[in-house]
Amino acid sequence: MENIYYYIIISTIVFEYVISSVSSFLDLGNINPDIPDHFKKAYDKKKYAKSQEYLKTKTKFSLVSSTFSIVLIFLVIHLGIFGVLNDFVNLQTDHFILQGLFFIAIIYIFQDIISLPFSLYSTFVIEEKFGFNKTTFGLFISDKIKGYAIFIVIGSIIITPILYLFHEYENFGWLIAWSLLTLFMIAVQPLFIHVISPMFNKFTPLEDGELRTAIEKYTTQVDFPLARIDIMDGSKRSAHSNAYFSGFGKSRRIAIFDTLVEKHTNDEIVSVVAHEVGHYKLKHIIHGTIIGIIETGIMLFVFNFVMNDYALFRVFGVDNLSVHAGLIFFSMLYAPVTMITSVISNAISRKNEFEADYYSLQTTKNKEALTSMLVGLAANNLSHLTPHPFKVFLSYSHPPTIDRIKAII
Repeated sequence: MENIYYYIIISTIVFEYVISSVSSFLDLGNINPDIPDHFKKAYDKKKYAKSQEYLKTKTKFSLVSSTFSIVLIFLVIHLGIFGVLNDFVNLQTDHFILQGLFFIAIIYIFQDIISLPFSLYSTFVIEEKFGFNKTTFGLFISDKIKGYAIFIVIGSIIITPILYLFHEYENFGWLIAWSLLTLFMIAVQPLFIHVISPMFNKFTPLEDGELRTAIEKYTTQVDFPLARIDIMDGSKRSAHSNAYFSGFGKSRRIAIFDTLVEKHTNDEIVSVVAHEVGHYKLKHIIHGTIIGIIETGIMLFVFNFVMNDYALFRVFGVDNLSVHAGLIFFSMLYAPVTMITSVISNAISRKNEFEADYYSLQTTKNKEALTSMLVGLAANNLSHLTPHPFKVFLSYSHPPTIDRIKAII
């Protein structure tokens, strides 16, 4: 059985690396030197060449970082690093919950430190080179500290009951843990709006004026009362543009990046708001939450059957059973299922994006505004206009812009 676990884990890691690399090479090979018809007004030859250079740079960097990651994973598995770590935390305390929290925290910190040079290079070299980076080094460090604080607080709130329930309730622990995680997945939306987001960005109510009037007129027309319409200071980190909807009931909020307001007309921004409202009206958010809850339940149920299998632990050089180590090892064993669900969830997400575009089109009756917004976003973000279909299938949560425009017109 030990060999079966080993081959599943290693084969999955290698397969995922190979298939991801192949999709990246295909994507690079699908670069078209000619500007697509719908984008000729937004791109000149210089800007189009810049967008392709941006793609090449990011793809090559991604290949380097993924190669480094797979080598590191192999070293950690074959050198028995998990076993050494497990012995270390067991020496620090006899309490199984503290052991679990230390074990998972050390892995998180180690991963973050290892990825730090890549994160710094991506932000301060690549994004800087192409004119997107607005993050200062001080802000980068501040975000890191806040990220650690959130991990400690929320991670402890989530992990502690899981460790306790699986340790104390055996066959029924997964069911109680699933119930608690379901409550958390529902509560995370208001938590995100009122606590987490304000830690990283400033949200200013949209001032009275033509834009606010246009948005309120639209939301009234489609019977969508908003609790808040905020401008988010996204420009303090990046020149990329976006907008998003979040929350339920009285917590419903549209957050618009300040960069979006600076670069687009009121009609274009209303079309984006309409798209986000479409996600809500078509119940995409609720469906996504339900799917996430079901996936979590299935994962916990399966974990319940393998968490006491010594063969799985021996693959990683660990001699004693524990819930905390089992969670980490099972996540690797479960990777084939995760790959499949990821492809499916991306396909559903792309379908939802088309539907939200159609909702925006039907309710605003403004094809030109929606089209020009999509073109403008692609141009401002230097998006790849002709991605390879396999890359889209594998990892795109949003359809290529050119496909969205073709669906509109």
